Amino acid sequence: MDFKLVSQFKMIPDQKKAVSSIVKNLKNNVKYQILLGVTGSGKTFDMANIIYKIKKPTLIITFNKLLAAQLYQEFKEFFPENAVHYFVSYYDYYQPEAYIPQTDTYIEKDAKINEEIDRLRHATVQDLLSRKDVIAVASVSCIYNLGSPQTYQNVSLEIKEGKTIKRSEFLRYLVSLGYQRNDFNFLPSSFRVRENKIDIFLVTGKEILSIEFLEEKIKNIFLSSPHLTISNKRRVKNFEIFPAHFWITPQEKLKIAIENIKLELEERIKELKKQKKFLEIERLQQRTNYDLAMLEETGYCHGIENYSRHLEFRNPGDPPFTLLDYFSYPNINSYNPISLNRFLVFIDESHMTLPQLHAMANQDRKRKETLIEYGFRLPSAIDNRPLTFEEFIKKTDQIVFVSATPAKEEKELVLKQSSNKNSKKFIIEQLIRPTNLLEPTIEIKPIKNQLKDLIEKIKERKKENQRVLVLTLTKRLAEILSKTLSENGISCQWLHSEIKTLKRPEILKELREGKYDVLVGINLLREGLDLPEVSLIAILDADKEGFLRSETTLIQIMGRAARHPEGHVILYADNITKSMKNAIKEIERRRKIQMEYNKKHKLLPKPIIKPIREWAFSKTQEEKIEPWLLKDKKLLEKELKGAIENWDFERAIKLRDLIKKINHVEKK
Repeated sequence: MDFKLVSQFKMIPDQKKAVSSIVKNLKNNVKYQILLGVTGSGKTFDMANIIYKIKKPTLIITFNKLLAAQLYQEFKEFFPENAVHYFVSYYDYYQPEAYIPQTDTYIEKDAKINEEIDRLRHATVQDLLSRKDVIAVASVSCIYNLGSPQTYQNVSLEIKEGKTIKRSEFLRYLVSLGYQRNDFNFLPSSFRVRENKIDIFLVTGKEILSIEFLEEKIKNIFLSSPHLTISNKRRVKNFEIFPAHFWITPQEKLKIAIENIKLELEERIKELKKQKKFLEIERLQQRTNYDLAMLEETGYCHGIENYSRHLEFRNPGDPPFTLLDYFSYPNINSYNPISLNRFLVFIDESHMTLPQLHAMANQDRKRKETLIEYGFRLPSAIDNRPLTFEEFIKKTDQIVFVSATPAKEEKELVLKQSSNKNSKKFIIEQLIRPTNLLEPTIEIKPIKNQLKDLIEKIKERKKENQRVLVLTLTKRLAEILSKTLSENGISCQWLHSEIKTLKRPEILKELREGKYDVLVGINLLREGLDLPEVSLIAILDADKEGFLRSETTLIQIMGRAARHPEGHVILYADNITKSMKNAIKEIERRRKIQMEYNKKHKLLPKPIIKPIREWAFSKTQEEKIEPWLLKDKKLLEKELKGAIENWDFERAIKLRDLIKKINHVEKK
């Protein structure tokens, strides 16, 4: 399918010029470009138009999940008929496995996986393997080891009506794909069996696949939504069932991989014996042998990604497979600098995203080397890692860096590919806003009595039904300030990294709706957030020079007030730092350019009118009680009694809760 752009927006001349220049450069195989657009100039709409004109699968990378969520929502609206996906780290909480030799402290990996995000990741790669009109909005987690796209597709099971296959054989294959049988608590990645029918809740969580058997043949195949009634099923002739895990290895290859892991273990033990590290030998043998037993028994183990080099038959040092390889598949190795035609990459807020892409591999390697040295992991675990920046660049075709404040690195990449004469062709500026809005006004106020002054200013904005963002330096201060403002009759919410991923966009929506007057944060209230109701930005400790108060950061923070006609910024500071001075100077320069443009064309600033829409993943669906369970309540009660008699209390609790839900439905 082609990309079909749907929008009520019309591009202004400045946007048309920028889009035309970028598209022309892309068609001329230019690898690096910069879109330097001020806040509110419509950079997201520019990207949508570029995708529409270039018609390539597109990866949009940004540095945090909150901004990725906002971009995802916008691109879903721009391309309602195409495959737009949200791909971020699936951890709500993540403590990586680590060892601290100084205190002999081993920290076991501790993570809380967000299953909804995991399903979204599967949906992304499955569409990349089956269609071309894909836009994936991703955090930097897209450069982490994900498993081979070739294996992911090759182990998938293709079924069609009339196919000859024994039901028992089909069930075994489902288990080998990572699906688990669960006849009572039917959830994504599970299946249930009722006489001649098998229902599979697909790993994406979007659909239920129902297969009816007649003797040793597939008679009918149906698809239905998990949130619709049985009458909404639709019949399909064929379907491809993808695995429920990313690291799935075919049985015949798994045996070879296990033997290779055993061989590496033997060699590593010899090395450790020479070093007389007997405690490390015991640790390594115990951990690895347990994992091998699990792999032999189930084809899966906790921390399976640490054996990914063996499971994927990669050479030591080879880059891992990541989301980028799914964009390239089946032409992973087809990179040709003369014809860059596989997919397009936008690096949004590049001044923040590029440093993260650089840092990931180094941090990961240092932690793994310690684990390997002290016998917690085999040396091959080092190859379960993110891409290095050099590997990332090599795996991409064409990149457009997008930022209001591009940094030195992206400018150097652009300069290296061309002579200084031509470099300006590849740095495209967009300084005029479609709304004709100006950069915010700025004032500096002393730190003394800042809280009292802040409360007064917030109440003034509250009377006008306007919202406020307040930036602090620490999480603790954000929480204390939020509490203090609430005590003064101001509806307030803090927002920082401890707020769950899928909850953050909901908080921003509630701010726009007026549930909160103020949002207090640290560094999540900066780049790219589109909040037209916000008219005031208050920056506490603005003169504390550093990363959170650098020139680039201050410009980005101030930009959040550029979407409101009465946009204003207060810097609470006793001194004017170099960063403050430069940031104020740049904001005033941009303000002057817009003012002159407005005057020349006799234009007036107009407020942004942006609908407040439901965040796609904010509401959790109530667990559905299937009709057949209502009929089989006696069977469940019998199962409950058996679970209690066998001391299987975990299962008994689940069955008890399910019976309670059925009783509740029956009362209704």
